[in-house]
Amino acid sequence: MTDFTSTVRMERRENSGCNFDGGFNTLICQDDLHDEEHPSYSPSNQNRQQVFMSKMTQGRHGRLAVVSLVALAALLLIVDISLGINYNKLKDTHLATDDTERIEKEMNKLQDAYKTAIENTETTKKQLNSEMGRQKETNWELEHQTKRKHEYEIMIDKITQDIASKRSHLPMIKDGCKHCPAGWILMNLMCYYFPFLGNTGLKTWQKSREFCQMHGGDLMIIDSKDKENSTVNVLLKNVDPSTPNTGFWFGLRDFHEEGTWKWLNGSVLVEGYWNDGEPNNINNEDCAAVYPRENYFKAWNDVSCGATMKWICEKAPI
Repeated sequence: MTDFTSTVRMERRENSGCNFDGGFNTLICQDDLHDEEHPSYSPSNQNRQQVFMSKMTQGRHGRLAVVSLVALAALLLIVDISLGINYNKLKDTHLATDDTERIEKEMNKLQDAYKTAIENTETTKKQLNSEMGRQKETNWELEHQTKRKHEYEIMIDKITQDIASKRSHLPMIKDGCKHCPAGWILMNLMCYYFPFLGNTGLKTWQKSREFCQMHGGDLMIIDSKDKENSTVNVLLKNVDPSTPNTGFWFGLRDFHEEGTWKWLNGSVLVEGYWNDGEPNNINNEDCAAVYPRENYFKAWNDVSCGATMKWICEKAPI
């Protein structure tokens, strides 16, 4: 019965066709699979099925191992190629010892050049600051001239008046040298009185003028830049530093009936050396005073004539 069953199966395999699985090297037929789905109760059939399943499992494991080895070999090949490429790049970019020394020398040269440039810059800054200091007075004069550029039309008349004033005040040196009395100083060929240390106290503008007239002179007329500069320099050198805002009357007034500032000799003020915002005529400030300010182009203020302060007298030498 068993031989007959085997013969029938072989014939059925030949008639129905079988598939060959190269991976397992095992011939698997549809009848076998059919028999596996519907196994008989024969003990030989059970043994044969167990052998077949064992071979199937071993074949699958072997195929997975082969695939894993192939993938690992490919990965190692890629890593090896990458390492070779990176090594070649490293060799190409590697700096020789001579190159390092040359770069170091160039860096030292650049550092020396940088230090020299810094030193030159500092020297130039010091020279510039020194020059700016020397140009301070020039800048003041430029600012002053810019502020009064609208007055240029009357400059010719101003110069004419200055010449006339100087001629009337020039001392005639005749029959020997002339000099200033005690307590007066000679400046610009004229005698001036500054009550720095005297016991005369402070006076109103009118009382100050009377004092000057009593001594043969009058309040000072400051009608030129040179006289302004000289006067302010004397104040800066002699005024008590603890009272830097001390003002000194001089011979300039604002006459309300005409609305103009005039000198005591009757001439109209052409160029004034007023501080910023002055004259502002607050509380009827009709008299002028000069102050010891470094920028002598801004040394004048208008002050109420009834205020008391020091003064400056002027007269010709004797």
